[in-house]
Amino acid sequence: MKTLTVSVVTPDGPVLEDTYEMVSCKAENGELGILPGHIPLVAPLAISAVRLKRDSSEDKLAINGGFLEVRPDKVTILAQSAEKPSDIDIARAEAAKERAEKRLNSNDDHIDRLRAELALRRAVNRLDVAQNS
Repeated sequence: MKTLTVSVVTPDGPVLEDTYEMVSCKAENGELGILPGHIPLVAPLAISAVRLKRDSSEDKLAINGGFLEVRPDKVTILAQSAEKPSDIDIARAEAAKERAEKRLNSNDDHIDRLRAELALRRAVNRLDVAQNS
């Protein structure tokens, strides 16, 4: 079976470098499934899980935006942040989710609603990856 080399890099350094048979991720314009031999592509990534498939197993990463670069034999993800399920602090993610929900539900006009919505999406994504892996 052909494979792709997958590299996930953040400003803090590399998070993952391995080979997989398929990469599934959510770009700003929709879901992408990448197999070996895919045409070259660059796409902005949404806050979402990246699913990495090999044999009958699947690994997940929580990605908080960034860019995806695809070449026929390699996928590079340059993410603002990326976490493996084992690295996610569930209590911290739940606290962040609650804080963001409180901000969004308050009637305070000084709340940066976009920032609170992004914080909520990041927290929900982290919880989803941690609890469903």
